[in-house]
Amino acid sequence: MRARAPASSANLGPGFDALAVALACYVEVSVEPADRLRMATSGFGSELPADAGHLAARVAAAVAGHDRLFVEVHSDIPVGRGLGSSAALAVAAAAAAGAEDPFAVGVAVDGHPENAAASAMGGFVVAADVGGHPVARRLRLDPALRFVVVIPDRVLLTAAARAALPATVAHADAAFNLGRMGLLVAGLADLREMLPEAGDDRLHQDARSSLFPEAPALLEGLRRAGALTSCWSGAGPSLLAVCEAGRAPAVAAAAETLLDEHGVVGHVRSLEADMGGVTLSA
Repeated sequence: MRARAPASSANLGPGFDALAVALACYVEVSVEPADRLRMATSGFGSELPADAGHLAARVAAAVAGHDRLFVEVHSDIPVGRGLGSSAALAVAAAAAAGAEDPFAVGVAVDGHPENAAASAMGGFVVAADVGGHPVARRLRLDPALRFVVVIPDRVLLTAAARAALPATVAHADAAFNLGRMGLLVAGLADLREMLPEAGDDRLHQDARSSLFPEAPALLEGLRRAGALTSCWSGAGPSLLAVCEAGRAPAVAAAAETLLDEHGVVGHVRSLEADMGGVTLSA
């Protein structure tokens, strides 16, 4: 069985550890019976050891109950860039191995319910732990939106990004984020309601800017270029510009210029939202 799962952009500024959107950039995993564990990998992440320690192999073996499998992985999702590559891989591997609930498997393996929900369900999602169980819901997403992703050629591991965060936050900062998250949800449902400030955040982006000092100027530049709003993608270092479809090419071109101006090596992709989530094929 073959499964395909989309990348995801989580947090979306003020929606820290809660919001995510699925993006039309994919990882594919196929799982077939074999006499022993064998693997083949290509695309992003193919430099990692293709053995029993590989995430796809571990997930597929856990779901199948044995490791007599041939697991094949091809990924177009950059690793360590804040695009949910691990969650997408876990969801795809679980689905290809026959899991009844790839979302639950993805959360258990990756630990990020919002990323796993976006990869499993597609679209714009909110996720949370409720009584020790991951729960996710789809939210309305305006079909006229496009997402310009600025992907620096540098890895920022989630553990390092987490370590940069303060242990506590001020009440005023929490209230700030709640208000901005409401504005963001409204703007993503109807782009006419979007405010540039809806992507602002006080819980994680400023703290993580020490790991990517160019980020604030790039985010501001994306808004000046016509993005409806902009924010970090997940734990970074990728940045996300939310755009009206007709403005996305101009914003993408401006993003390329911004990278050059700030001396950041990387590339830019303009992506639609993925609305289908994980899909299966024979």
